[in-house]
Amino acid sequence: MTGTRRTVVVLFLLPALVLLGALVVYPIGYSVVRSFYDQQGDGFAGFDNYKALFTDDGIRTALKNNIIWVVFAPTVATALGLIFAVLTERVRWGTAFKLVVFMPMAISMLAAGIIFRLVYDQDPDKGVANAVWVGVHDTFAPASAFPKAHPGRESPLTSDKGGFVTRDAVHTGQSVALPLVGVAPDRMPDSARKAVRAATDPGRVAGTAWQDFTRGKGVGRLGQVDPSELGYSGMRIEAVKDGEVVDSAKVGDDGTFSLSGKADGARLRLPASNFAEPYNGVDWLGPSLVTPAIIGSYVWMWAGFAMVLIAAGLAGMPRELLEAARVDGANEWQVFRRVTVPLLAPVLAVVAVTLMINVLKVFDLVFIIAPGSSQDDANVLALELYRKGFSEGRPGVASAIAVFLLLLVIPVMAFNVRRLRREVRR
Repeated sequence: MTGTRRTVVVLFLLPALVLLGALVVYPIGYSVVRSFYDQQGDGFAGFDNYKALFTDDGIRTALKNNIIWVVFAPTVATALGLIFAVLTERVRWGTAFKLVVFMPMAISMLAAGIIFRLVYDQDPDKGVANAVWVGVHDTFAPASAFPKAHPGRESPLTSDKGGFVTRDAVHTGQSVALPLVGVAPDRMPDSARKAVRAATDPGRVAGTAWQDFTRGKGVGRLGQVDPSELGYSGMRIEAVKDGEVVDSAKVGDDGTFSLSGKADGARLRLPASNFAEPYNGVDWLGPSLVTPAIIGSYVWMWAGFAMVLIAAGLAGMPRELLEAARVDGANEWQVFRRVTVPLLAPVLAVVAVTLMINVLKVFDLVFIIAPGSSQDDANVLALELYRKGFSEGRPGVASAIAVFLLLLVIPVMAFNVRRLRREVRR
């Protein structure tokens, strides 16, 4: 190569080299140097900042969470991408499905974080995850309609293991009054009707359970069924004698109930199940679930990326090998496990390694989704770098974390480069 051509090459490379030096080499070098200095930056601290990586509780939690991220996030995203890519090959609307799955990649991390902060909201009226979870739960274990109900003044009821029981025994031919208060009018069951006093029956124990409250000062009679008061429709009543339930009944829409003669001499109990607080779902962003929840949002975003790359690998796969395996008697699962996956191994490696590098740098999702009360439990190294450098004013420790992250990424990048060179040689 002549000297002139070398000069031309250098001139063409110079802008790229300048940018690379300014944006990559210099920041890395400065971070390495800064990691050996104290908080003010004018005193040499040696390896003190690096010791903090293994002694600081926040950094140790972040390191533990990063390990969880590296193990689970790429694995789950790659596995889902593989499943989606294989299945959509066989359906007519596969392209539309791939478009829908890949669409989250067009959303910024900030927007995805805001979306999933709402999805994981504790209130089932706001959070989609808890709305679904509560709906499924209430299908099999319906919530109580009277969680706030309790006896009022001069009530014949007293507390009993989360429920209430009559102070005195009841007898046949008696009409028992079980007045309660505490349920807002708009919280009463839709089936509730105006309460009526139960008629007596010589061979049975009858009674009424109702909302003993009428709006307005001085309106209504305490312990008496008034025209505007509603019955506790669906409430369970038990007759308890010598610690055993001898009979039970459900309150009708008008608040009345009737028990057989077995209830004679028993005490009436309103069990705790009548007053159970409504199920409020799962605390997705609580200390124990916040990291898996955020990983779920990451998988939602990146499974489409994995699917597209794997689908490209599938498109270039020799079909005669798959057909040969089927001709030899292999079923679809055996073809998938013994032929498809081994042939896709290079593509799967690319996807997994790319996602590993990506999750080591994850910051946005954790910062946005995790509430302040759980952010310490969801902490990761990139977030801890930000907190140490900007919130706590410890740039030396922040630089040490940055260098440590670089050291973690280098082996993964080296593996990827080595694998790519092997592919080129083939």
